[in-house]
Amino acid sequence: MTAVIVIVAVVVLVALWLVSAQRKLVSADEFCMNSMSQIGVQQNSRWDALTALAELTKGYSEHEYKTLMDVIGQRTALGRNSSAAEVAADEGRIAEVMKQINVVAEQYPDLKANQTYVKTMDEVGRYENQVRLSRMTYNDTVTKFNRLVRMFPDSIAAAIFGFKAKDYLAEPAGKTEMPSMK
Repeated sequence: MTAVIVIVAVVVLVALWLVSAQRKLVSADEFCMNSMSQIGVQQNSRWDALTALAELTKGYSEHEYKTLMDVIGQRTALGRNSSAAEVAADEGRIAEVMKQINVVAEQYPDLKANQTYVKTMDEVGRYENQVRLSRMTYNDTVTKFNRLVRMFPDSIAAAIFGFKAKDYLAEPAGKTEMPSMK
């Protein structure tokens, strides 16, 4: 009889631990998805500002406008289930659009002096800072989640319930180098 009680107690304790570990993993996973969603929201704001800048170039260069709109049309909507690779691809498209807008602005000083252009570029910079903060938050939440998935004994529950470590967002290419001071 005592052996049955001990076995039942052990089974109950293991079940309670599994439920607790699963809830902890789900909570951490939700934080990761929420952080990715925030990046998507900020990226959409950036894309909207870049679309406004592209519209401003229309009056200066129809060819550049069409090229910009083609690249903007390739954007992907980032959401809570997006991957780090999708964020990196979207960053690459944004960088391409920004380069093209800067080339047009250099060719047309009137555009660069346009108050709407200046204001919209300021918005792009503000959204870029918000994306940077959202990326940091995402990587922090991924660190916490990955620790749960990899550390014993939660790693056992993670394996049982199919939780896998998540990829970090890498710093966009060219962002890690110091800008030229020339």
